[in-house]
Amino acid sequence: MDDFDSLEKKIIACRRCPRLVEWRERVAREKVRRYRDQEYWGRPVPAFGTPDARLVIIGLAPAAHGGNRTGRIFTGDRSGNWLYEVLYEYGFANQPHSVSRDDGLEVNDCLITAMLRCAPPGNKPLPEEIRNCREYLRRELQLAVNARVVVALGHIAFRGFLKLWKETRNGLGDQNVIFRHGGEWALPGGVVLLSSYHPSQQNTQTGKLTREMFYEVFRRARLLLDS
Repeated sequence: MDDFDSLEKKIIACRRCPRLVEWRERVAREKVRRYRDQEYWGRPVPAFGTPDARLVIIGLAPAAHGGNRTGRIFTGDRSGNWLYEVLYEYGFANQPHSVSRDDGLEVNDCLITAMLRCAPPGNKPLPEEIRNCREYLRRELQLAVNARVVVALGHIAFRGFLKLWKETRNGLGDQNVIFRHGGEWALPGGVVLLSSYHPSQQNTQTGKLTREMFYEVFRRARLLLDS
């Protein structure tokens, strides 16, 4: 845990990407009307959970008025509402909502992280920003020695995880691994990769991702871990 805690402190202090530093801090100063009385986190957002977890969830980045406000990944926005609801349903969380860092939420056997730790303008990170943050995710995955199931939320998280896996875990074998919702692949090293559309407002409000579709991914994760 000491190595993991040290890594997360390093992430919180990171200022590698000038564009993201300027954006996250400006959002934290200017706020939006509905949160004008709240103090924003305004820093990189660390992972949530413990490195000994068997389930690892990888998202894209904190939301400007979600994780960038609350300081906890997938917290205080609609994507988080979907994620923690399903984690609670399948026994990975002690409550179905996540609104702040002091709301009593705990996750069980689960580590939640992301490709980027700062909210990007328009939710669109630049390639060099993804590269700058990759080493943090690489190190978290190295420390997650008990991981058995990885759920990648969205195409960017999917591609980012696979790139790191190829570099650190002897490739992918002969598999043709292409992103799709509900995809499942047994990777060399004893880890199963599951893929899902990201529970972004755009995907959920348009019906591209339904609750039934999202629940099915985590139902499968639970079955794999219980088998």
